[in-house]
Order: sequence, then C-alpha cells, then structure tokens
Amino acid sequence: MLPVAIKIILAIVVMLVVIVVTALIAKKVSIQNYKEREESKLGDAETKARVIIDEALKTAETKKREALLEAKEEAIKNKKEIERESKERRAELQQYEKRVLSKEEALDKKSEVLEKRESKLNEKNADLDKQKQELAKIKESHLRELEKISGLTTEEAKEYLLRSVEEDVKHEKAVLIKELERQAKEEADKKAKDYVVTAIQRCAADHVAETTITVVQLPNDEMKGRIIGREGRNIRTLETMTGVNLIIDDTPEAVVLSSFDGVRREVARIALEKLIVDGRIHPARIEETVEKAQKEVESMIREEGEAATLEVGVHGINPELIRLLGRMKFRTSYGQNALKHSIEVAHLSGLLAGEIGADVRLAKRAGLLHDIGKSIDQDMEGTHVQIGAELCRKYKESATVINAVEAHHGDVEPETMIACIVQAADTISAARPGARRETLETYTNRLKQLEDISNGFQGVEKSFAIQAGRELRVMVVPEKISDDEMVLLARDISKQIESELKYPGQIKVNVIRESRVTDYAK
Repeated sequence: MLPVAIKIILAIVVMLVVIVVTALIAKKVSIQNYKEREESKLGDAETKARVIIDEALKTAETKKREALLEAKEEAIKNKKEIERESKERRAELQQYEKRVLSKEEALDKKSEVLEKRESKLNEKNADLDKQKQELAKIKESHLRELEKISGLTTEEAKEYLLRSVEEDVKHEKAVLIKELERQAKEEADKKAKDYVVTAIQRCAADHVAETTITVVQLPNDEMKGRIIGREGRNIRTLETMTGVNLIIDDTPEAVVLSSFDGVRREVARIALEKLIVDGRIHPARIEETVEKAQKEVESMIREEGEAATLEVGVHGINPELIRLLGRMKFRTSYGQNALKHSIEVAHLSGLLAGEIGADVRLAKRAGLLHDIGKSIDQDMEGTHVQIGAELCRKYKESATVINAVEAHHGDVEPETMIACIVQAADTISAARPGARRETLETYTNRLKQLEDISNGFQGVEKSFAIQAGRELRVMVVPEKISDDEMVLLARDISKQIESELKYPGQIKVNVIRESRVTDYAK
C-alpha cells in the first residue's frame, strides 16, 4: 500500500498533465479556427482589390480621354494665337517695307540734288582758279608799272622803307631815353616814399573792426527767462557785478552785451557762457562766476601782452607794461584794434629803421609802446600821449622811447630819428586803405570811381580795380576795339583819371583785348 502523501502527489501530477493536455488541445483548435477566419478575410480582400483595380482602370481611361481632349483644345488655341501674331508681324513688315522704300526714294532725290550742287561747285572752283590767275597777272603788271613810276625795284623799295622805319625808331628811342633820364632825376625825390611803400608791403597785419556790443548765443529761448530771474534779480546782479548792460529782446536764442569797456564786456561774456553751461543761475552763483571770469580775463590780458612782445621780438619790458599792452586787445580806435595797431607800428618802425640804418630793436620797442596810454585813458585824466609818457617814465623806459611816445602825434618835437620813424609808422598804419572805417569808405569810393570812369568809354566790356587801386585792368570787346585803338583808349582813360581823381603815387591802366576762334571737330 502506497502512502497517502504519494497518492496525493500522483493525483496532483495527473491533474496537471490533464490540464496541460487540455490546454494544448484547446490552443490547437483556436489556431485552426484563426487560420480559417484569416483565409476567409484574405479571400474577401482579394475580391475587393480586383473590384478597386477594375474601377481604377475605368477611371484612368476616362481621365486619359479628357486629357487628350483638353490637349487638342489647347493646341487649337495656340495655333490660332500663332496665326494671329504672324498676321500682325506680316502687317508690320509690310509697313516697314513701305517706309524703307519711301526713304530710299528720298535718298535718291537728295543724292541727285547733291550731285547737281557738286557740279556747280566744281564750276565755281574753276572760275575762281581763272580769277586767281588773272589777279596774279594784274598784280605783276601793277608792280611793273609802280617800278617804272618810282624808278625803284622791289628790293630797293624794301630797303627804303626799312631805312625810314629805322630813322623813326631811332627818334622814338631818343625821346624815350630823355624821358627815362627825367624820371631818373625825379626818383631821387621819391626815395623816402619808396622806403615807406616797401615797409607797408613787407608788413602784413590783420585788423578786425570791433564794436561796443557782444552777442552771446543761447541753447534755447527758455534760457532768457532764467537769465532774467524772478523779478529780474539775476540780470540786475549780473549787470551790477560786471558793469555791462544786458539787452534781452526778440532776437532768437541770443543775448546782447553792451558796454564801451571791452574788458568788462569780455568778463560778462565769459561769465554768462559759464552760467549757461552750468545751468544754475542765481545771485550767489553769478557773483562766484563773475569773480572766476575776472581772473580768467586778467590771465588772458597778461598772455596777450606777452604774445605781443614775442611777436615783435622786444624783451625786457616791465611786467606791468606787458599787462597794460594786453589790455589794449580790448580797446579800439575808429574801429581799429589798439593792440594790433601797436604791433603793426612796431613792425613798420623796425622795417623803416632797417632801411635807413637806425637801431631796429629800439624802433620796435618805441613803436610797440607808443599808444600804451590808451590802455588806461578811460580811467584817468589826460590824453593817451601824456598818460603813455608818464607810464614809460614810471617803469624806467629810455629817454628815446619816452620822446617817441610824446612826439608820435606832434605834441612835442621829435628829438631822435626813432621818434620820426614811429611817427611815420603810426601814420602809415592808421591811414593805409582798410585800416580804419572812414579811410576804408574813402578807399572803396575811389576804387568804384576808377571802374566807373573806364566803363564809361565806348567798347569797354568790363573793368577791375586791383592791387589796392594801383592798377586798373580794362577788358574791351575785340570786335569794337582794334589793337591800335587800344593804345589810344589806355591814354584817354589815364588822362580822365588824372583830371577827375586825386590819389597817391600812380595808377597803371592795363587794356586787354582777347580774340578767340572756335571750331568743332566732327
């Protein structure tokens, strides 16, 4: 007898075997059923595919027929379009052919006309050749008759003419030599003038016409209200501190500073520009800025005085005199800057002294300091000559310089050649064309009168007064004025200038006649 446990195990094993076998049989049956279902689906799909293919073939055939029809229609349209375009081109070609034929006919006609003209020109040329031959014969006969009448051959007549011309030239040469000798004698009286003219030409100085106002540009018109301030306190403070009048009107983006004192006006300008840039404008800031501007101007004055002495080449001048020279940058006389005028007088004095052999350095020193009194004549009693002489004595200048300062306006007699040189240089600088306003107006009027006189003559196209009125260039119309008439015209213009105008030295009248011939290369 087997134990109960083994029986149980065997029963379990048998049950497991039965379960496995049953599962395998069931799986095989399900697989067989699946295959049958799939085969039936595959048959249905093949049937459907055949139906779809048949329908697709039918549709393709239909599309093919439609495409063929459309292609035929398009081909017919293209054919009609091409036929239409070809007709239009044929019509255009026919028009072109007609135009070409008409042009050919016109050219044929023109060629015939040209041939006729050419034949006429040939005939005229032949006639001209005959006339030339006849003229040559007539000329020869006339020459023979002249030789018979005069009793001279052609060569003898040429020699006679040359001898007569030579005698005339000798006579004119003798007259010219006498005239040159007379002019040479007069040159001795003009040596002094030549020295002055040479000095003027060698000295080049810039002059700027200054006024009693300065314009300060503003970034915008709103700044005017800030400059005026509440109830005008800012503008009153600025005017009180600088002694300058501020004119604020409708002028866009600008303020006008008015004062006869150039130093004060420069201080006000610098202070106002600093305040505009800073933007903080109130009485305390204005006082601080004006003080800084005064220091800047004082430094600028000293720099300008030192620059003037360096430019002229004068050394050893007292520092206070150098500062007073710098103040003259802000002083004007008849619109002429006093410092520029003094520098120019110094240069002219040196040049004149060099011409006559005097002390050049001393002449420059006296010329630079001759108007030193103008630096403070607005603050002291007395003329600038008296004040300048006192300043030179105070700062230990030489007696020659002091005498030159006192004598440059003829207040005292010049005691040295240096004083005479400074007096002449001062007159040259003040009186030369363009230096001062009243002289400039007279000078420009004289130039205009010169041009008006020349323009009043018949045949003058235009004229120009050049070289400060020392030369007048007159352009004439070549068709109206011949080469011989140019000489007479220049002489007539010179005579009229001499009779109507007053001028120093002489004026050169240069008449220009220009002939032009223009042609074109085709």
